Amino acid sequence: METKKVLAELAKIGKDKKNKTENEPEKVIGKSAYRIEVLKKIEQLELEGKFDVDAEDDPPTIVLTPENIDYLRTTMTSKIKRIFANEVGERFLDNLLKNNKLIIKDIKGMENLSKVSTGAIVTCNHFNPFDCFTIEKVFRLAGQAKTKKLHKVIREGNYTNFPGFYGFLFRNCDTLPLSSNKRTMVEFMKAVDTLLQKGDFILIYPEQSMWWNYRKPKPLKHGAFKIAARNNVPIIPIFITMNDSNIIGDDGFPIQEYTVNIAEPIYPDENLSQRENTEEMLNKNFEIWKNIYEDFYGIPLEYTTKKEVVINEE
Repeated sequence: METKKVLAELAKIGKDKKNKTENEPEKVIGKSAYRIEVLKKIEQLELEGKFDVDAEDDPPTIVLTPENIDYLRTTMTSKIKRIFANEVGERFLDNLLKNNKLIIKDIKGMENLSKVSTGAIVTCNHFNPFDCFTIEKVFRLAGQAKTKKLHKVIREGNYTNFPGFYGFLFRNCDTLPLSSNKRTMVEFMKAVDTLLQKGDFILIYPEQSMWWNYRKPKPLKHGAFKIAARNNVPIIPIFITMNDSNIIGDDGFPIQEYTVNIAEPIYPDENLSQRENTEEMLNKNFEIWKNIYEDFYGIPLEYTTKKEVVINEE
C-alpha cells in the first residue's frame, strides 16, 4: 500500500477516535502506583547500566523442551491454532486502534519495509507489550502479509507460562520462543534459518528487555545480527518514537502517539566474515536508532549510567 493511502487510513482512525473522545465525559484517573514503581526501577537500572534487565516482573519461566514446541507448525493442530489465533489477534489489534489503546500517529519510510523481497530480520525498540502489534500493523500496511509471515521472537516464560488470552496469542501467533534448553535452541536456530530462507520476516528485540515508555535506544545484543549475517539477509531497523496524547489511559498516564520510523535495510557485506558482518550491522543499527532519537526529540542521546556504557554488549 502506498504511503499516502496508509496515512489516510491512520488519519481516519484518528478522526474516529477524536470524535469518540469528545463525546465522552472527562474522567479523572490517578496515576497507577505500579507504573510509578516501574518508572523508578527503570531509572535505577539505567543508572546502574543494567539495560538488559526487564523492569517488570515476568511470569516464572517453565523450561521449554523440544517435544513441546513445533516451531515450523508442521502438525495440523499447530496450523489450526495458528489460523485461529491470528484471526483473533487481528481483531484485537483493530480494537486497540479503535479504542485508543494504541495510537499510530505517523509512519516514515514505509518503502524501506515494502521493497524487501527476501527474508529479513526486523529490529525494533521494546517499550510496551503492544509495540509488536504496531509492527504487525505496519507489516500488513506495507503489503508484505500477502506473501510473507512476520514471526516474533519471544521470551521462554511468555510461551510456557503466560496465562489467559495473551498466553494464547504468545503461543500461537507466529511466535518463536527462546529457551534455556540447549536442545530446544538447536531446533530454534534451524527453524529461524528455514523461515528466513523461505522469505519470511522475523521480529527481534535486540535490546533484550522491555522498559515501559522508555524513549532512548538501549545497547544492542549480537543475536539478531548474527542470525542475519549467517543467513545473508538484511536487517530492517525500526525505531518507534512517541509523544504524549491528550488521552489518559487506565493507569493514569497519557497514552502515547507512535511515530514508526523505518530505516533503509542494512545488508551484509560479502567481503566481510560472519563475525565482522555481525559487528558492522549491529553498529549501523544502533547509529541509525541514535540519529532518529536525536532528530525526533531534538536532544543528544545521553545515559545517566555512572559507568561507561558498552554498546556492543554480548
